[in-house]
Amino acid sequence: MTASSSPPTGGLLGLSDDALTSCVFCGLCLAHCPTYRVTGDERRSPRGRIALMRAADAGTTVRDAEWHESMDTCLLCLGCQVACPSAVPFNELMHDTRAAVAGVRGVPLWLRLGFAVLVRPRLLRGTSRVLALLQRLRLIPGRFPLPRRLPLRDARSRGRTVGDVVLFTGCVMDAWQPEVHAAVEEVLEACGTTVRRSGDAAGCCGAMHSHAGLEDAARSLAERVMAAIPADVPVLVDSAGCGAALRDYGSLLGTPEAAAFSDRVRDVHEWLAADIERMPAATVGERSTVVVQDPCHLRHAQGKHASVRSVLAPYAETVELDDDGLCCGAGGAFSVLQPGLSAAVRSRKTASIRRAMATTDAVVVVSANPGCAIHLATAGHVVRHPLEVVAERIRGTQEDAHGR
Repeated sequence: MTASSSPPTGGLLGLSDDALTSCVFCGLCLAHCPTYRVTGDERRSPRGRIALMRAADAGTTVRDAEWHESMDTCLLCLGCQVACPSAVPFNELMHDTRAAVAGVRGVPLWLRLGFAVLVRPRLLRGTSRVLALLQRLRLIPGRFPLPRRLPLRDARSRGRTVGDVVLFTGCVMDAWQPEVHAAVEEVLEACGTTVRRSGDAAGCCGAMHSHAGLEDAARSLAERVMAAIPADVPVLVDSAGCGAALRDYGSLLGTPEAAAFSDRVRDVHEWLAADIERMPAATVGERSTVVVQDPCHLRHAQGKHASVRSVLAPYAETVELDDDGLCCGAGGAFSVLQPGLSAAVRSRKTASIRRAMATTDAVVVVSANPGCAIHLATAGHVVRHPLEVVAERIRGTQEDAHGR
């Protein structure tokens, strides 16, 4: 949960009165809300949700199934918050609302069990290997939100115990997409930056717990992450969702130590773009063309999506989408909790991708967030992390230089 910008009013949800009343219901947010765009339902819009929050906080409406559905179907993409001319802190309001609801209604047992797996790295890897085996036996439908080919073995690199930077490896991404961390580490090392991985000691960042309103669990995980990472090195993140969560620890915990930690967190593209001259030249082979998909937590939460273009520029031609950064519908656990709505939102994104590809020879989409990558791949797209593309171009140049 993000700390409130002003004290709560003492209403039934404990929401900030200043935050609630800052919305003037102008409707400029509607075009940027993915759930409103596909439903046309005011209850699925930012201003509609705020109106329901106001009524529930004041006790003038019943929190019935429709009310809960309105809150549950928010993707927390923050497109509305970025577009809002009144600077309504929608992220704060939604997190605080979900925390209040979770404290009364609770979270489904199956979701709690899933979260329990996330915070236990060995159990997560063991579960992932079982899923990988079932996947090989074709016992898992392709529409399930999983990578196309889960690793059967632990493919993580043990790496260094010290380094110029710490690469935050997280939970699901470490188990399901170890090749991304390997590519990121390869690029950083090629730039002369030694890398230490955060590993099991840090584990899960707590983003999905926070989104579900599980405040205490999110704080506990934040404290574990901070305790596991040295206090004197930058923390680089190659997952947009994790990066946004780590950068919010200062607000989440409300301590000087947490604020100092958040100040050390950088998206890996942001870090590389700040000194782009140190990146090796890529002179071997033809430049590929890729379609860039901006994860919401990189574009809206962190505002660092331009760095992806800067880092890709020496190695690939980039093609932009025409949907102004609209959410893809992944939303952490949203694709599991709201599969129909998530698929409807994704269909708008895939249509935009197809339009972009129709004008180029691009066949690959790049995304800096694992959830987005998996969600779009489930719809049939070839999706890679931007630094996988960069690593291949750097690797080819280096191999050519060594005569291999």
